[in-house]
Amino acid sequence: MKKHLALIEDEPAIRDNYRDAFERRGYRISAYSDRSSAWQVLRQSLPDLAIIDVGLGNEPEGGFALCQDLRSLSGTLPIIFLTARDSDIDSVHGLRLGADDYVTKDMSMEHLQARVTALLRRADAWAEALKKPEEVVNRGRLSLNVDRMTITWDQIPLDLTVTEFWMLHSLVQHPGHVRSREQLMDAANTVLDDNTVTSHIKRIRSKFLQIDSAFNGIQTAYGMGYRWNARES
Repeated sequence: MKKHLALIEDEPAIRDNYRDAFERRGYRISAYSDRSSAWQVLRQSLPDLAIIDVGLGNEPEGGFALCQDLRSLSGTLPIIFLTARDSDIDSVHGLRLGADDYVTKDMSMEHLQARVTALLRRADAWAEALKKPEEVVNRGRLSLNVDRMTITWDQIPLDLTVTEFWMLHSLVQHPGHVRSREQLMDAANTVLDDNTVTSHIKRIRSKFLQIDSAFNGIQTAYGMGYRWNARES
């Protein structure tokens, strides 16, 4: 069965170009020009992945709002932001709202296709993982349930995105061992640039710090990557 992608883009030429390109690659595409029309349909039946422009018509941040709405229905739906804005502020804001990736419109179709493929592969892997016996990883004050995709620190739950969850899972698997940005991308089954990986790590840290101001579980190995603090295990 063809994978179903939802494309929400207000510029007709760009929307048609992406729709044609993805259809040639064998996807089923539902295209929308604004947030409200997309939401009316997608809230009834979610796609396999959503590609959302940040600015939609007269809503400069309509894509962010739609992302929040979709994330309220599914914590695992792959979401990619597509925008003409190449801004760290936009990127961090989009990731905070639960997007899995963030790309600019000047990115090649081949690169975007690679990111879509990686996120869909991750979704399939997650569906398969649900069929296996429950896996729980305990590292001192941390408890990570792979099947339920839940995390607690001192028995207090943390709300992580799917990408953040798998990156953290990779770090805690082998405390003290450095994980490069590429390895963290592989663990999350996605394709990201280094700055986006860094933004995800910052978001994970900030969520721990919100419940524990002394949190030091994730350490930076400068020029190499990140590791889980063995003392927390």
